[in-house]
Amino acid sequence: MVASRGRHRPLRVLIIGGGLGGLCLAQGLRQAGLTDVTVYERDPSAHSRMQGYRLRISPEGEAALRDCLPPQLQGLLSATSNRRLAPGIQPWDEHLNPLPPQLHPDPRGDSPDKVDAVDRGTLRHVLLAGLDSVVRFGCQLVRCEQSGDTVRAHFADGEVATGDVLVAADGVRSQVRAQLRPDDRLTDLNVRGVLSRTPRSAAIAAGLPERLRDQFSYVIGSDGASLGLMPMVFRSRPRAAVAAHWPGLPMDDADDYYMSVFQLHQQALGMADEVFFAMTGEDLRRLALDRTSHWHPELRPLWACAQPEETYPIALRAMTPVHRWDTGAIVPLGDAVHTMPPTGGAGANTALRDASTLSRALAAVSRGERDLTSALAEYQDQMVRYATEAVQASLRVARSFKVIESAEQAAGTA
Repeated sequence: MVASRGRHRPLRVLIIGGGLGGLCLAQGLRQAGLTDVTVYERDPSAHSRMQGYRLRISPEGEAALRDCLPPQLQGLLSATSNRRLAPGIQPWDEHLNPLPPQLHPDPRGDSPDKVDAVDRGTLRHVLLAGLDSVVRFGCQLVRCEQSGDTVRAHFADGEVATGDVLVAADGVRSQVRAQLRPDDRLTDLNVRGVLSRTPRSAAIAAGLPERLRDQFSYVIGSDGASLGLMPMVFRSRPRAAVAAHWPGLPMDDADDYYMSVFQLHQQALGMADEVFFAMTGEDLRRLALDRTSHWHPELRPLWACAQPEETYPIALRAMTPVHRWDTGAIVPLGDAVHTMPPTGGAGANTALRDASTLSRALAAVSRGERDLTSALAEYQDQMVRYATEAVQASLRVARSFKVIESAEQAAGTA
């Protein structure tokens, strides 16, 4: 039980994990006037590992970002987002015969500053803006604990941080969850994938047809394999947008590209996970080329021109069901509590929604309008409800594109 607290000192918030959700929360808390906020990130820098590529931003995700970011960063977010493309998802068979499209009504309509897709790395830089004194890199959490009204985080270098709230925003491999919720297990969906980035100019020059260039496409193979193709075409190049909206902000520049995800059942992969996850980017690129060699030849530019250094193996997993944590003032956010497959494009959006919801709850506590116990309980109740809906929606999309269905059939569990 977290005791009701007085307003004799500012609320102290420890955020474990500097991914999108943790950084969005830090931005929201700073916007709300909370100054004793620290983000502890285990990576040595913002550039130390692949964070992903194109992200779909849902109406809920955009609302959360605008709720947490100052106006200057909202402008930068819009300027670096994807330019408007054809709506919905267009499925194809492996011979590029069109299948019935999936149209998803968007309440934002055709708003000129709508943010419906972003580059993940660019978004992370946007979320880091102004947080130099807040985010600490190279901080590996060893354990955390709660004693009375105080939470403590112990790090590998011997540092001990104390606060009133600890937020577990440390992702799929959450150290906080492993310690406090060891029975919460991810469900392996038995699907493996190859995630890659292909420069748009190279793919078009190599013959990618016009019908695939400017729309989210999904190719469903007759053998159960599938391919998601998502274009990222910037409204403004990131560095040019920074110069206009936040001069001096460190920002990697980027060219337009396609994000591709080739997926197949683990059994059809024909190799052990130890082998698959040890493959180089070039090995993975060639694997995707080989496994799609019988597909329409106009699809080959995606993998023929894919960047090996930007090609990675992935596994599809989900947290089912989503549970609230009964861990007092230690609360979860994002993939630490509701991992879901990328098929619904909802994982990052749900983490951003967590950040907005929790930021409002903690701001109310800081203003003396709520006690900490009830505010955290209400946050978790809301989070479990919408996160459960997001996980289930992601699984439905995966089944509609036969990603999980083929895996279940191959495993004999359908």
